[in-house]
Amino acid sequence: MKDLKHLYEFEKLLQEANNELVQKAKKDGKIALGYTCYHIPEVLLNCGNCFSVRLRAPRTGSMDIATYYMSNFLCGYSKAILERAIEGGYNFLDAYLASETCSEMNRTAEHFELLKLVENDKFFLSFLDMPFKIEEHTVKHYVNQTRTKILDKLSEVYGVDTSDEALLKAVEEHNEVCRLMTEIGEYRKEENPRITGYEYHILNLVTYCCPKALILPSLRETAEELRTREADEKKSYRAKIVVVGSEMDDPDFTSLIEDSGALVVADRYCFGALPGRQEIKISENEDVLTAICLHYLKTSQCPRFMSHEKVQERRDYVKKLVEEYNADGVMYEQLKFCEYWGYERALASYVMTNDYGVPTAAVDRQYTASASGQLRTRVQAFVESLEIKKIQKEREAKKNG
Repeated sequence: MKDLKHLYEFEKLLQEANNELVQKAKKDGKIALGYTCYHIPEVLLNCGNCFSVRLRAPRTGSMDIATYYMSNFLCGYSKAILERAIEGGYNFLDAYLASETCSEMNRTAEHFELLKLVENDKFFLSFLDMPFKIEEHTVKHYVNQTRTKILDKLSEVYGVDTSDEALLKAVEEHNEVCRLMTEIGEYRKEENPRITGYEYHILNLVTYCCPKALILPSLRETAEELRTREADEKKSYRAKIVVVGSEMDDPDFTSLIEDSGALVVADRYCFGALPGRQEIKISENEDVLTAICLHYLKTSQCPRFMSHEKVQERRDYVKKLVEEYNADGVMYEQLKFCEYWGYERALASYVMTNDYGVPTAAVDRQYTASASGQLRTRVQAFVESLEIKKIQKEREAKKNG
């Protein structure tokens, strides 16, 4: 296929957390707000003169110093973020918004404060206390947390406009990003998709890691370009899969999977688009902040929600994605030592295969693709098993037809 005009530019932006567009926004007097979890409403971090940066640690090498402060038995993402912070990689931040969702990332966030890792006198760290269920009282608690620990704090420290008008403007910008990513994502449902999983992963990541206003022009051009792009006549893949699991912000993983013969057609993982890039609907008489908070609570597919209804919803959601995107199977991936996805991956992969009839593979991995040589072998074996199942189905159909 013809190369996307802005793909190299996007790839370059993802080489650094403090990328060119982040630096430009900072020079223009914007306030950079870091976060690492879906439970922090991204849209609230883009109100007034603020912009959100979902923290990554691209090109991570040794994590010895972070391991010294934390433990060998914590996920690579939590340690990579701390290592990069100790190196001074997040000195551009004005605040870090964290949530009491994952104990491993909690330890990372605490060290930002304990070790004074950001050289900014006004820098602050806020922790949100997150509910485990969606009930009337838990929603009220969550709304109150976001108001006092995010909006009020931003207004108090930086004079940010956090009025309903400012929030609605942020929602409008957020929704445009979501519409564009949804439009682009629809092409992944085609018999022979005109966009690869790697390309989509790049596009989606820049919407999380760059100021929305600065990335939108290139994103609009890319959406326009894809409307007339044609896929190669010869398919470059042997099977289509949905990737489900924990934090995955290294596009090289998607590249590794696709080089092994599996086209990634849907991404149901942290930093993915499902959920993450769905429009926020706010009715005319609805409280704006409550509507935003409800959107994030209801769309979250995080395994931290352990009620029977949520567990069932997550499985049904993955099955739905397999059907919508015409996938041949599912790959559940988990960062090594991820506490929540460790349980989810083990049980869900069994249930999807045996109860839902969806071929499923389960893998654990390191934070960066460079440390995951065994993953390629696992993917190749999975692709071969999917091909065998296809052949068996065709033979059975002919036999019964």
